[in-house]
Amino acid sequence: MTTYDLVGVGIGPFNLSLAALSDGVPGLRSLFLDGKRAFSWHPGLLLEGTVLQVPFLADLVTMADPTSPWSYLNYLRRHDRMFPFFFSERFHIPRREYDHYCRWVAERLPSCRFDAEVTGLEWDEAAAAFAVTYRSSAGAVSRVLARQVVLGVGTEPVVPGPLRPLMTEAHAGRVLHSADYGLHRDRLATLPDVTVVGAGQSGAEVVLDLLRECGPFVRWLARTPAFAPMEYSKIGLEHFTPDYIRYFRGLPEAERERLVREQWQLYKGVSAETLADIHDELYERTIGGVAAPAALHPGAEVTAVSADADGYTLTCRHRPQEAVFEIRTSAVVAATGYAAARPAFLEPLSDLMDWDDKGRYQVDGHYRVSLDPRVSGAIFVQNAEMHTHGVGAPDLTLGAWRAATILNAVAGRTVLPVPERVAWTTFGAPQAPEAAAVDAPRSVGSLR
Repeated sequence: MTTYDLVGVGIGPFNLSLAALSDGVPGLRSLFLDGKRAFSWHPGLLLEGTVLQVPFLADLVTMADPTSPWSYLNYLRRHDRMFPFFFSERFHIPRREYDHYCRWVAERLPSCRFDAEVTGLEWDEAAAAFAVTYRSSAGAVSRVLARQVVLGVGTEPVVPGPLRPLMTEAHAGRVLHSADYGLHRDRLATLPDVTVVGAGQSGAEVVLDLLRECGPFVRWLARTPAFAPMEYSKIGLEHFTPDYIRYFRGLPEAERERLVREQWQLYKGVSAETLADIHDELYERTIGGVAAPAALHPGAEVTAVSADADGYTLTCRHRPQEAVFEIRTSAVVAATGYAAARPAFLEPLSDLMDWDDKGRYQVDGHYRVSLDPRVSGAIFVQNAEMHTHGVGAPDLTLGAWRAATILNAVAGRTVLPVPERVAWTTFGAPQAPEAAAVDAPRSVGSLR
């Protein structure tokens, strides 16, 4: 069997970032595997007019290596779009173009192999390496050895409990997660009434898209107390820095759990632009006293769902008032987010992995999973460590920085230098030297 220094499982943006940064590194042999036929990124939400929620500099490589040939700017150059991009004065790029950029990179990196579904991962003690088994859609089975493995398998859609029994073929296209919205939007636009559940960016984009179609009456339900904008102030964004990760990792587990719950507007809010577009659409549609084609219900939770030949009845509870009400609707779109899941191929290694009391990975500062001492190899994770590293885990802003951190750990040397202190904010109590400097007398004319 071929032995690789690094095998990445899953080729989403985060592992693709690692593949791009590791391309051409001397003495490092890597392979990245994915069961899909080609790269795709949230295909059901690549709606016209939607943009990435991070600036274009948060591409696969630039925040770690702006000289890389796999940058977004080089992609524009290769596609003769540099001048149009410059004249458009865009800082946030179309989501469809980000997907195309990632496919451009994935198709050209020799380490990326698609139609290769990983089905097994075991520790081979004799080889002192992980045995990785994968197969193609045609049934061909292959096996390689990996000294180190990086899990970038992504997240899975989360569906509220009352809706799960209806996520079946019988209700396909009428009860669905927003991840599949693009596959069913044409049919949904012909229905008399559609209910969207979830107050995040995906929910807002589905609501706006349906309103622009001028088709169904749109209801928007959310458990959050408001349809709130995402925190996007310059100082607020410093939560997506290595400084905050280091601070967050040093907190007690209970405090980390509390912070992730309370910081929902950092990663679950809606862009102010999308909220403004929804408001403008409703304003235009109600000129002359016309009834609004939508109803917005924050603070409401779906507690039960029943189905009949004509549609669905949602039983809801308004949480602040403790009031119960019902809604009749023709279809339900659950824009209720995603969560990390433990892939089935990890089962043979389960007893060798050090899980926390909630069954999650224990992850160190280099994104290395805690393993039994008998395992001399290493497993790293991407976007499965919010509980240990904070709200930046799913954010593309930190993708290249995290990939570079993992790359250095895999290589056992500094391939790419990564900054440790970049924020103006001091998270936590200042250290003694810094505190002393703040309290020191200042001379006349001092710039401090």
